[in-house]
Amino acid sequence: MATGGRPAVTCCAAVLLATALLISAPGTTEAYDSLDPNSNITIKWDVMQWTPDGYVAVVTMYNYQQFRHIGPPGWQLGWTWAEKEVIWSMVGAQTIEQGDCSHFKATFPTVVRKNPVVVDLLPGTPYNMQIANCYKAGVISTFSQDPANAASSFQHSVGLAGTTTKTVKVPKNFTLRTPGPDYTCGRAIVGNPSRFFSADGRRFTQGLMTWNVTCTYSQFLAPKTPSCCVSLSSFYNDTTVNCPTCSCGCQNPSGSNCVNKGSPRLRSVIDGPGKWSGEPLVECTCSTSHTCPVKINWHVKQNNKDYWRVKITITNLNFRMNYTEWNLVVQHPNFDNITQLFGVNYKPLTPYGGDINNTAMFWGVKSYNDVLMQDGKLGTVQSELLLRKDSRTFIF
Repeated sequence: MATGGRPAVTCCAAVLLATALLISAPGTTEAYDSLDPNSNITIKWDVMQWTPDGYVAVVTMYNYQQFRHIGPPGWQLGWTWAEKEVIWSMVGAQTIEQGDCSHFKATFPTVVRKNPVVVDLLPGTPYNMQIANCYKAGVISTFSQDPANAASSFQHSVGLAGTTTKTVKVPKNFTLRTPGPDYTCGRAIVGNPSRFFSADGRRFTQGLMTWNVTCTYSQFLAPKTPSCCVSLSSFYNDTTVNCPTCSCGCQNPSGSNCVNKGSPRLRSVIDGPGKWSGEPLVECTCSTSHTCPVKINWHVKQNNKDYWRVKITITNLNFRMNYTEWNLVVQHPNFDNITQLFGVNYKPLTPYGGDINNTAMFWGVKSYNDVLMQDGKLGTVQSELLLRKDSRTFIF
């Protein structure tokens, strides 16, 4: 783990996935995540009823990924209409732009754009604008961490569209932007109509028409700059070390992505609501010359005959972000012998099959340490793991 009197250091031996580490961009590049190869975000578009000039539909996004969630400022879903459709009304979400309604004389649509972009509503939205799974500011958890909040929905009334299953046209060019990883979306595929169960579970109704869109994480579209760095240390060292310089990209010390901690301009350079750029803002000091918004320290605390103990410290160095519902994904050959954990939740990931258990996902305990606050004392989470030695796999 370390040699001589100084601990060895590595960059991004682990992956931190929190609310907003990177900005995504839509595209058509092939998508694949080696640690979660079967994951996706599925969008279901359910036509619930016909109207005189179109239909009413409920659109729901389900996050089937194991560890990638969507955090603030939330998702942005876009598409291109097949014809000249408009949105007359919307519940549970809103579009970021209305478009030109000048050619409408009496009733004005909510949206007339050819390629609308929809965002979720904020908490505190009036009751008459809500439906189930909305007003969460675009935050979608994973089924692993919080199944009850792993979906997001909205309803809209579409006009100037088909009014039967034979005449309605499926939208195209779906895009999903998030403040985390990058996604690429396939085409909409018409499938079997969805079923909706009553509250008592004794009766179900059926949608008139359903199509599905699958969006998957793309390592090709994601920015190449790492979102975190990792330093390693052990019990026979006096101190820990920082991540290497430029671990998360080199920049001028006086550049726009760093600021002195006590600077009066600190408040002015932190983006306000609706202006979040996705760029981290760290302290301009030698200690953060790695320019990483998140630092992880893996410290071997004890090495006994049958067990060894490791302490994990996650530090938020980003002035701009609170990482809510963070999670940490780590690979190590001894994870199949985890004996005890302290202060975090744990789930084994088996992307290579059940016989290989060397990938672990850790996340905070809700209302205790599931939020990494901005740079400062509350921006640190610590946990300890006790692992049993196994001479067949790993003995330290």
